[in-house]
Amino acid sequence: MGFKVQVVFYSMYGHIYQMAEAVAAGARAVEHAEVSRYQVPELMPAEALERSGAAQARARFADVPVIHPDQLAEADAILFGAPTRFGNMCAQMRNFLDQTGGLWARGALVGKVGSVFTSTGTQHGGQETTITSFHTTLLHHGMVIVGVPYSETRLMEMGEVTGGTPYGASTLAGGDGSRQPSENELAIARFQGRHVAEVTRALVLGRQTLG
Repeated sequence: MGFKVQVVFYSMYGHIYQMAEAVAAGARAVEHAEVSRYQVPELMPAEALERSGAAQARARFADVPVIHPDQLAEADAILFGAPTRFGNMCAQMRNFLDQTGGLWARGALVGKVGSVFTSTGTQHGGQETTITSFHTTLLHHGMVIVGVPYSETRLMEMGEVTGGTPYGASTLAGGDGSRQPSENELAIARFQGRHVAEVTRALVLGRQTLG
């Protein structure tokens, strides 16, 4: 009995891509999980991406397919990854979610598991507000929100600067984007992917038993 997990992300310089890979790896560790990775469409002009250096960074994951909103209905669980912009999700992810009105009207995501991870430029750059404000959209869709419980003890790490929240995994990119996800941050992301997949498997099995 398989169940489907989607990892849907936007990454400009590769930080969220690395977190998405870790999340996907954690989910794949759960028996019967069928994990797919997708990225949302880009909104910035190609020239702007080239000038900022993002085009070169994004070439690393050019093979990850771009998702259409209707494809979300195929999943049993969706883990969304988006960098923060002034304490909220980036415009690319917001634009994508704003196209899911048809899914909302049909109740197509009701009962599916939803989870969020993020990155910020600074330690207090809006990690928690980005994730919790993202949850509002998932609640409107009737999704079951799963975060990172404190059974993931890496959330308590005090010996280094690190991301990681009970709302979802996170990483710090640095003001110039030079900092890469740490092993502690990636481990929390893997935990999140595995935890979401385990919760999803239990829900899917429970529904099949009751049905």
